[in-house]
Amino acid sequence: MNHKLEKPQRLLSFDGSLLEPGWANKLVSEYSPFDIKANRMRIKEWDYYIIVDDNGYAFATVIADNRYMGLANSSFYDFNENKKYDFMTPLIMPMGSLNMPSDSAKGDIYKKTDYCSLSFIHEKGGRRLVGHYKKCALHGELDFDIFLKSYDDDDTMVIATPWANDKKAFYYNQKINCMNAEGYIKFGGRKIEFTPERNFGTLDWGRGVWTYDNTWYWGSGNGIVNGKRFGYNIGYGFGDTTAASENMIFYDGKCHKLDRIRFEIPDDIMQPWKYISSDGRFDMDFMPLYDNRTKLNALVIGQDAHQVFGKLSGKAILDDGTALEIKDMTVFAEKVRNRY
Repeated sequence: MNHKLEKPQRLLSFDGSLLEPGWANKLVSEYSPFDIKANRMRIKEWDYYIIVDDNGYAFATVIADNRYMGLANSSFYDFNENKKYDFMTPLIMPMGSLNMPSDSAKGDIYKKTDYCSLSFIHEKGGRRLVGHYKKCALHGELDFDIFLKSYDDDDTMVIATPWANDKKAFYYNQKINCMNAEGYIKFGGRKIEFTPERNFGTLDWGRGVWTYDNTWYWGSGNGIVNGKRFGYNIGYGFGDTTAASENMIFYDGKCHKLDRIRFEIPDDIMQPWKYISSDGRFDMDFMPLYDNRTKLNALVIGQDAHQVFGKLSGKAILDDGTALEIKDMTVFAEKVRNRY
């Protein structure tokens, strides 16, 4: 349980199976889509960024190449209005043409269509997200330019997860929390500005081959606690996590590994949730504000998803026993079932 990956090596063995399941604080294993032995139509690769603000809104943008379908989407969430503004560009059969980088620390991503242009670019000291979506009937045009400051010495969450019932299926995932955000988004006559002292971005970087039907739980958030950057990543349910969980606290750039986490979710998803870790080091109440609900059933493809934004309060205990008190931090959590 919680086996740590220490040595640099290839992610996949000669037969396409995961060479060493476990967790790390950096991308120590080398991913290459050319090492995959599963049907190439099953490959999934994405970079997903999200910024959540205590003033009652969030912004997310994603580029994904899932071989037979892809995305170049951006969304703005206003919890005060209980409203989501979607700017969506589905991509038909990208089939690896997006050339998604095999390492999160290098390689830029560009996508341009008749409707949008979207770029995720590495720059000195961080990465820049730039997008333009042409006017649509619902929301008008969207423009954004956001710089996320990254720190070379910061720990991140990395997990290499297999599936017990399919040796050629795997999930290689990195979450980078606590990146100071600076920039703006503009649409519909509104301009929202991000300031690095109070706004933080998270990157969800994923590469892998999944089995067909999966349900996962994921929660993440960032903020300032006692004058230092604080963040966390919690989750379970996806693949065979016998070797390691993905649960971590981040404080002042350093990770603090947690054991198992349980999400206690009521039948009415907008009622308070509870997070409890098996080691007693993450004990939180989560009060929902907004449910980003998606339900899709198109023959063999389906999704039933709740991405819930809300306020987090409770305690997080670091490796040295220091207890951090969290009060009304705006964060998100999700319960998602995917069939594709």
